[in-house]
Amino acid sequence: MEFSRRTFTALAGTAALGLALTGSGRAATGTRVARTVPTGPPPPPPSADGRRHEIGFDRHSLLVDGRRLVLWSGELHPFRLPSPSLWRDVLQKLRAHGHNAVTVPVAWNHHSPAPGAHDFTGVRDLDLFLRMAAEEHLYVVLRPGPYIGADVDAGGLPGWLGATGSGVRTTDPAYLRHVDAWLGAVDAIAVRHLFTRGGGTVLLCQLEPGPGVPADDPDGRARLAHLYAKVRADGIDVPLFHSADGAQALWLPGALRARTGRPAPGFATGTGDGAPDPWGGVTSGGKGYAEVRRVRDAAYERRTHLDRLADGITAHTVRMAFGGTSWGWLPSPGGYTSYDYGAPLDEGRRPTAKAAALHQLGHLLRTVPDLARLNPARGEVRAGDERLRVRHLTNPDTGAEVYVLRNDSAEEVTSTLPGTAIDVPVTVGPRDAKLLATGLELGRRRLAYCTAQPMLSMTAGRTDVAVFAGRRGETAQVALDCEVQPVTTRLDNEPAWSYDRGRLNVVVPLGVGWLSRVLVEGGDSDTPMVLLFTDDETALRLWPHDTPSGPLLVYGPALLRSATLRDATVHLTGDTVGESGLKALEVWGPRGITAVTWNGRPVRVRVSRAGSLVMEGTLPGAPDPALPALGGWRRRTGDPEAETGFDDSAWPAADRTAPRRSTPAPGGGPVLLADDHGFPYGDVWYRGRFEDASGTQAVSLSYRTGTQGLLMAWLDGRPLGTHRMPVPDERTAGRGTWTATAAFPVPGKLRTRGPHVLSVLVRPMQHDVPAVGGDGAGRDRLPAARGLTSVGFEGASPEVRWRIRGAGAADPVRGALNNGGLYGEREGWHLPGPVGDAWEAVEFPRADRRQGVVWYRTEFRLDVDPGLDASIGLTLDDDPERAYRVQIFLNGWNLGQYINDVGPQHTFVLPNGILRTRGVNTLALAVLSDGTTPSGPGDVRLALLGAVQGGVPVEEVDSPGR
Repeated sequence: MEFSRRTFTALAGTAALGLALTGSGRAATGTRVARTVPTGPPPPPPSADGRRHEIGFDRHSLLVDGRRLVLWSGELHPFRLPSPSLWRDVLQKLRAHGHNAVTVPVAWNHHSPAPGAHDFTGVRDLDLFLRMAAEEHLYVVLRPGPYIGADVDAGGLPGWLGATGSGVRTTDPAYLRHVDAWLGAVDAIAVRHLFTRGGGTVLLCQLEPGPGVPADDPDGRARLAHLYAKVRADGIDVPLFHSADGAQALWLPGALRARTGRPAPGFATGTGDGAPDPWGGVTSGGKGYAEVRRVRDAAYERRTHLDRLADGITAHTVRMAFGGTSWGWLPSPGGYTSYDYGAPLDEGRRPTAKAAALHQLGHLLRTVPDLARLNPARGEVRAGDERLRVRHLTNPDTGAEVYVLRNDSAEEVTSTLPGTAIDVPVTVGPRDAKLLATGLELGRRRLAYCTAQPMLSMTAGRTDVAVFAGRRGETAQVALDCEVQPVTTRLDNEPAWSYDRGRLNVVVPLGVGWLSRVLVEGGDSDTPMVLLFTDDETALRLWPHDTPSGPLLVYGPALLRSATLRDATVHLTGDTVGESGLKALEVWGPRGITAVTWNGRPVRVRVSRAGSLVMEGTLPGAPDPALPALGGWRRRTGDPEAETGFDDSAWPAADRTAPRRSTPAPGGGPVLLADDHGFPYGDVWYRGRFEDASGTQAVSLSYRTGTQGLLMAWLDGRPLGTHRMPVPDERTAGRGTWTATAAFPVPGKLRTRGPHVLSVLVRPMQHDVPAVGGDGAGRDRLPAARGLTSVGFEGASPEVRWRIRGAGAADPVRGALNNGGLYGEREGWHLPGPVGDAWEAVEFPRADRRQGVVWYRTEFRLDVDPGLDASIGLTLDDDPERAYRVQIFLNGWNLGQYINDVGPQHTFVLPNGILRTRGVNTLALAVLSDGTTPSGPGDVRLALLGAVQGGVPVEEVDSPGR
């Protein structure tokens, strides 16, 4: 399918690349370039205000209602946090840490258990998430897919596609019909939340990530054009884009036809601030995401994002701002359960040290409009030390100069910058970067230069406030142009100042005494200015916040969630940490504010010399809650399918000879792949009956899985053995599909005439990403099918009648990705509620030696104070030589897979809402072991990941029992 230019223009509603949308939701037509938009204040924080809004862009930035917007978006996957109450927690943290937008992929496989079925209830409530984003004043960059990327099973495509016989990511009409149904369901929700129409804050929409579509790929271009036409027909009128390479966006419809020549802003659609870690921990050296975060630290963040800014990028998506958990059968083949990603907010929703870099840069981009329109400056700037690379930019409207300094050496570098207005040496740490500026307007005063990075500039009531941040131990120097000498007062012991020939010079050691304050009054301005100096740790206690009465700045708490002004009182909510409570709370706010409350309680304050309200006393601390020891375990074996007498008569027969996919059955044998039989997720059992095993020397079982798949086999109830796919190394870490043949000798006493049963359990793991394009017939070239591919017998050729059994019907609450085909799952042993008396009492550690499946269950009660947000995990430890794996179920929710002898993950987050922090919880462990070593489990315990006084109200997630 291919569109002419005229037809495509009609579909797109615009004849130029990315022209701004009008307030009516219609696109402006014609090819004229929009008028130049000068540097000025950014648009106010977005909300569902019921008003029409215009969205457009020029080569410098996005334009919202005629104002320049630097987009600083953090990517968040709601499907990786299965507790809707906690979505608000993370959204509030994104906003507080400087983000003005959230990027949201919508996973088709998470919402669609069957063809034509689309579930947006419970933990899949997209409408609720979009409402929350608007309530928290965040723009939304929506990613409806249908493909969303490589870090989820099959790139987010639903497992049932494998049994439809249609192509994948092609123009196969059958595939596009499914795609249209999916996009139609998402668009019907999204259209109610478009910022253009005032119903919400959806600002942009991305049609699939991945490589750009080449000009010589007509199928790919037609597929992308189809997606474009579909969402436009559904009423999605915000600008659309397609990722070219995971970093730089192609704005549509220009990406689909000859470019018009009109430049567009740079958009870094997925600037990685961490990295996924595969089974075994190749990325982390086996140390897990703590090591990823250590390597890709705050300095890495500054290098990456400041380089992007110097490249002219003014629309950024930080991936990931919060990673979360790939619970159930959600993850990609290469990833284990945790999707922490080394993100600034860890999997337990706690800010980490690296958050400081993004916090500072986000508030800088939000409050300093000069950065929305930068051009490369004429003339190269070379540092006095050649190890320091300098990139020089300027704002043509204001004349402000920006310098991005990068040090790729392993040593701290201190150097002069000849030819600039910065006439003192500057220091950049090892493998770090720094943004410096000259000529910025800071409120009503002008910055001559700085050697510490600006963090924000704002006016709070009658006071201009400017913040400068740097590394602990550095010395910050800031100079203001002042024709008339101002009255300058240091409000803390650390700063020093001098005035000479029209310039006020301030010198401050960073990180000594926490926040350092300098008050500047008179001189060139009647408006007082407070200069604040902070190191990284202290910067994470500074919280600017916009209110209808004007901005305010709060210093002290671990998090500021909200600020509401009523009469002369500012009502603050947020978090505190530590048992001793918060001893510092300081507020610069709009005029007339004389009183403060914190989380609903009045705070005694006084007016400081800096014009702020300062708390007298302390705020409540956050004591660690008591966690119970896990005991009262009960045990039951869970593999009756291995026994000869098991009744499999209700199982589907695996007698197909024609595959539904492009993989033929070897030798014309039966099609055994689980996907072809409608079992795309979780464990799959096969039972093959044949009449004569005499002469059979061995059984060969060929199978295909994702990373760390395994196969177990029994003949007439006797274990034949277990085969596991190898642990990936640096060379194979990117492999998504693994194939192997397991050959098991048949014991002599089983080589008899008469009926026999061959039982096989396959853990397929996850599906690889399907290739883009087709095999020439519109079918997918590299299907992601999993399971047995063929079975052979050495010394005999019996005719085998196969039956197959995977997961039952999708859990109506937990979804299709929650359950697999283990007997205990089909019988509901993972669910809350009574499971009968056939369970024996046991204690841990266990050291059983048997091939197969064993289930363990217990209950535990928590009584966490309602005002305490405690992040709790489950930790499993054992001798690393023991070969077993555990599927973890909490209140019926499949929250992770632990592989004892592979790792690296040992602690699994139990999200509040699924976890009853004030009530009884059911914990079930399904243990698979190969019988070659003691199987465990060993030590199983609850772990406190962190606690804050505050948080958000958490509603219990529906967790139906048996």
